Amino acid sequence: MKLESKGLISLEINGEIYGYKLYQSLESLNRTHSQRKSAKELNISHTVFNRRILQAEEKLGIKLTEKKGNGSGLTNDGVRLLEEYRKYLIQIAEPDNINIAGGHISSGLLESLDSPFNINVYSSNDQDAFKLARRGVVDLLTLDDPLIAYERDINFIPIAYDYLVLISSPGCPEITSIKDLNGLDFVKVNGSAQRLAWNTLEHYDLDYTIKHDVNSQFDAFKLVKNSKNLHSFLNASYFNGNEILKFDTRHVISLVKVNNNDSKTDEFIDYILTKGQKNIEKQGFIPME
Repeated sequence: MKLESKGLISLEINGEIYGYKLYQSLESLNRTHSQRKSAKELNISHTVFNRRILQAEEKLGIKLTEKKGNGSGLTNDGVRLLEEYRKYLIQIAEPDNINIAGGHISSGLLESLDSPFNINVYSSNDQDAFKLARRGVVDLLTLDDPLIAYERDINFIPIAYDYLVLISSPGCPEITSIKDLNGLDFVKVNGSAQRLAWNTLEHYDLDYTIKHDVNSQFDAFKLVKNSKNLHSFLNASYFNGNEILKFDTRHVISLVKVNNNDSKTDEFIDYILTKGQKNIEKQGFIPME
């Protein structure tokens, strides 16, 4: 797989130039949900990170971040600003590249494939990726869960299967039957296929409590492993865990073709459905039968 550098790009808003460092900070915070973690990731102090955000908020006259649970996240205005930046990066990308936006799991799969195509991948959650696709700024949309496509009667292309495993905090009692899931506390991952797990628990009339909401399965994993008596259902392709709901949570990883006038996109899809299936299996997913 060939990946192209997009360089360090600034963007002008209302006559003011906002450097790439601001968007870099927003991108990181959207992923880590922690200003301290983002500051560490960007190799700057927390004070510098916070001042960067505050100065931009003062100039723009809007709030870009807000407290979410025990961490921080982007406001709706912050998300929209980040989307504008992503859109701009896509617009200036090399014309021979295939631009892809998608959920963390599905986009991560495409990034990991060793293919002969030049691709730019923008990883978020299914909802945010769909917003970019709806604006027509990407060639392909990847979905961790086909719900968005089902709800809107959009044609999607299954490329692999996955299922959810139960991840539990250290020291939790062993789960050996579905009834053992009754009364547990969970971390919810927005925009994931977890709806299948919640539907199953409700089908069996089991009580459960959503204690935390996060936007990344990797954040959910860290939260569960660093807490007590906490659980989450995460994709088996990336995490090892209890397969108690394996058959109830099997789902497709899929693509939605956004650009219908690009032969490269068709060639890339064909590659994924043929030669790419062996690579998909190596990445821990179940290939199409």
